[in-house]
Amino acid sequence: MRSGRFASRWTSTCRILPFRWPPHPPGEANSARQRCATRGAPPYPRLTVPPMPSAVLILNLGAPFRIRAGTDIETANYADGCVVTTPARAVEFGYPPGTRSVGVHFKPWGPAPFLPMPAAELCDRPVTVEQVWGRPAVAELRDRLATATGPYEMLALLEDELMRRLRETAGLGLVRHTSNAMAATAGGVAISDLSATAGVSSTHLAQRFKELIGVTPKRLARTYRFAATVLAIDPAGPVDWADLADRAGYFDQAHFGHEFRTFTGLTPTRYVDVRRRFLREHPGHALDVGPLPAD
Repeated sequence: MRSGRFASRWTSTCRILPFRWPPHPPGEANSARQRCATRGAPPYPRLTVPPMPSAVLILNLGAPFRIRAGTDIETANYADGCVVTTPARAVEFGYPPGTRSVGVHFKPWGPAPFLPMPAAELCDRPVTVEQVWGRPAVAELRDRLATATGPYEMLALLEDELMRRLRETAGLGLVRHTSNAMAATAGGVAISDLSATAGVSSTHLAQRFKELIGVTPKRLARTYRFAATVLAIDPAGPVDWADLADRAGYFDQAHFGHEFRTFTGLTPTRYVDVRRRFLREHPGHALDVGPLPAD
C-alpha cells in the first residue's frame, strides 16, 4: 500500500494488495497490478504512455480528459472514464487542470472477464466505461464513488463492482499461464515453445490472445521485452546502448532502434532526453518511469 504526495498538487493512493478475483492457481499472478485513486493536477497537461504489458480501467469523477490512441489524428473526449486494453502503440492522455479518478491497472488479460466484446475490438481504440457497462450502471457507480468518504472506500467500492461483474471466461487460464511465462523471460521465450508446452496450436493460441488481450502472442512478447528494456534504463547516468540492446535480446542496434521508434515514436537517445527532462522538472514523481511529457 502506498499513499502520499508525489508532486505539489498531485495526490495518489494505491493498493498493491492481492485481489479476491479472479480465481487463479497458487503461485500464478493476479489479473490486476494495483488499484489507484488520484486527484489533483498531473505533472504535465499531456502525457504520452508507451505500450506496456498492461491494461487500465478508469472511472473519472472530475472534468473530462482526452485520449489519442493508435493512428488517430484527433483526440477524443472521455467524461465517465475509459477502458484501454493492452495497446500496440503509444497512447496520449490530455488532462484538465484538476483530475479525480479511481481505476485499476490490469495484467494484459485482466479486463477480459468484464468485457462484453473481444479485446481485439478495443486494441488501440479506447472506449468509455459506458460503452462497456452501460450508462445507467456507470452513472450509479460514479455517484457512489463521488460520495465515498475517502480513497480507500472508493477502491473498495470499485473492487466490489468488479467482483459483482466477474464472469467465467473461456481460455483465460491458457492465456494467463502463457503470458506469465512471457513475463518471466521478459518476452524472450519462443512462441512455438509456449504453444507446444500448452498443448495447443499456434493458431489457437493467437486466437485466444486476440480475443482476451487484444494482441497476438508475438506482439505481447515484444511489449514485455520493450518494458524490461525501459525499466533497465537509468536516465540519471550514461547509457551503454549496445550493451542494453544485447542484454535485451535484440538482433542489433538497428533492430533495437526500430523497436524504440515503434513503441515510443522516439529514438532511444531522444527518449532518454525526455525522461531526463521529467526527472529535472518533477524529481521523485511516481510517474517518472512510464509516461512522457507530450509537449
